[in-house]
Amino acid sequence: MAGWLERAGLTVALAAMLAQPALGAAGGKAGDPARGGAITYAAAGGPGALDPHVAGSLVALEVIHHVFETLVAMDESYNARPMLAATVQVGDAARRFRFTLRPGLRFSTGATLTSADVLASFERYARVSTNVALLEDVVGYDVPDARTFVVRLASSNAMFLDMLKSPTYPLAIVPADQQERPGREVDVVGTGPFMLESWDKDSHLVLRRNPDYVADRSAAGPDGLAGRKTAYLDTVRYDFVAEPAARLAALQGGTADAVANLPPDFASRLGGRDDLATLRVFPYCQLLFVTHAGNGLTAQRLIRQAIQAAVNVDDIIAASGQPARRNASLVYPGSPYHTGDGAEAFYDRRNLDEARALLRQAGYKGEKLILQTNATYSYMRDAILVLAGQLREAGMNTEVQVVDWLTNLTSLRRGTGNWNVTSAGFCTQPLMGPQQWRAQIYADPHIRDLAGLDDAYRRLLASPEFAPRQAAWRRIETLVLGEAYFIKVADLGAVRAYNTRLHGMAPYFFQRFWNTWVN
Repeated sequence: MAGWLERAGLTVALAAMLAQPALGAAGGKAGDPARGGAITYAAAGGPGALDPHVAGSLVALEVIHHVFETLVAMDESYNARPMLAATVQVGDAARRFRFTLRPGLRFSTGATLTSADVLASFERYARVSTNVALLEDVVGYDVPDARTFVVRLASSNAMFLDMLKSPTYPLAIVPADQQERPGREVDVVGTGPFMLESWDKDSHLVLRRNPDYVADRSAAGPDGLAGRKTAYLDTVRYDFVAEPAARLAALQGGTADAVANLPPDFASRLGGRDDLATLRVFPYCQLLFVTHAGNGLTAQRLIRQAIQAAVNVDDIIAASGQPARRNASLVYPGSPYHTGDGAEAFYDRRNLDEARALLRQAGYKGEKLILQTNATYSYMRDAILVLAGQLREAGMNTEVQVVDWLTNLTSLRRGTGNWNVTSAGFCTQPLMGPQQWRAQIYADPHIRDLAGLDDAYRRLLASPEFAPRQAAWRRIETLVLGEAYFIKVADLGAVRAYNTRLHGMAPYFFQRFWNTWVN
């Protein structure tokens, strides 16, 4: 893949500044991989839809990335790498991006992928995606031939490829005949190593190896969501199993070959079983509380800050039952954008007197605060339950509302529902940094007219030098945390498990089943 990126005019700094250490080599050794076999994966839940352009939940995305692919993708260290693109030329002071497609690419229908499909996908994404901010600066596209696609921007964006590699709301390439499909209604047809065979939305779905898949043979092997992917398995069945205990029982009983995230103490129950092993991933996600600044009490800045002042991080971490580390920032330590002491002023306040004073100043008279959560992700539910107790101790009247995961996610994304605070796990945003947080911050419909935010993001994206971008991110984080739109709790890890008959398993943000095989 060396030489895939060409620079013309302005030298553009890309993903190197966001690099994280590689997460490790594949586990399990059993000689040469062989095609064939079927496995069952006990997932944490089922997707509501498999439309990549509107997909923000992990249970949907870990399926989607087996079926769909993007022009550039996230590698093992979370940098931008080519996927459907063979090369990218950046020119005109980072306002022009020319993508040349790999030859011979095909959809799972057997149809050839061309730049017309890329154009249709970009135009559909701009119409239906929650992450439409990704393309808001586009002034036009050019399609000079079947393998060339050009994006023209109104202003310089030194981070455009890093934004484009996003695995959340991925700008996957779909057939051109899907361009007019509404959000959530796209046909599940992509260029990935697997294709959708069947889907019972109440219980499971099955992926089958895509016989028309065209691997990136310029790469030595798999690399995150990029690189050379090989589908050895005939099928992968995703069973939707919300309860961690049920997932563990499925693995122990042999009805599942791999299982999604488990509470850390569950790993001890695998002791003495040579046929079972664990995968440990860290960092994985961040736990935050999001306040609804467009609804009722939490439309008041003082109320939001009173909630922030009452938070005791250690008690919430203990109740979550997750591998966790304290961190005040919205990015991980080790990132050049990590703000360190800059975010400490808003973190783990645990000051009930301050919370009560802010409530008095806001004129709070015991009105009810609605705390919304879901039962699919127990750590989110438990975090909200502990927060409810902390807020009651500060004098707030709280009600916990437990809804299904899709309702909780939709309420967060659209600002719908009568809620004031919700718990959320943000995963790709802290891994990939400021440009990914931009999509989330601007996607939240209840964050409006935050003075200085637009200017700070303009400086972040347009500055060719790193120091001004770093300063811009510090300003953004101060604004978002200082207004208590987000209340940071902790960085989280993940523990997964699998049967050792399944080989090639490697720890990574998404569970991947390409380049894995069975005895």
